[in-house]
Amino acid sequence: EVQLVESGGGLVQAGGSLRLSCAASGFTFDDYVIGWFRQAPGKEREGVSCIRNSDGTLFQPDSVKGRFTVFSDKAKNTMYLQMINLKPEDTAVYYCAADRFLVSTTDRLCDEFFFRSWGQGTQVTVSS
Repeated sequence: EVQLVESGGGLVQAGGSLRLSCAASGFTFDDYVIGWFRQAPGKEREGVSCIRNSDGTLFQPDSVKGRFTVFSDKAKNTMYLQMINLKPEDTAVYYCAADRFLVSTTDRLCDEFFFRSWGQGTQVTVSS
């Protein structure tokens, strides 16, 4: 059974940084696509960083490029989302997700339809 547990959210001032963690169990990293998503109040959930671990193909929307980085520690079976230069509009509940699937274009790596395993979410609040 695939299980994902996020941690690391909190309150930070604009311009600050946070690192979110997603501890995984029940699957092998290399075979999966890992996605980080967020959902702000009143808005749809959106993918902010999705990576295909088999070859490192990454999709990120323009809103986070240069500010968000994803990486993993295979020994700990943990994935990370490093966020710098945070903005108030980054305020949301952040989720990690994982699944195995193939897509024809990179942007579809963040199509939440393909992810069956989700963490519980962690709140990130950025104050102005």
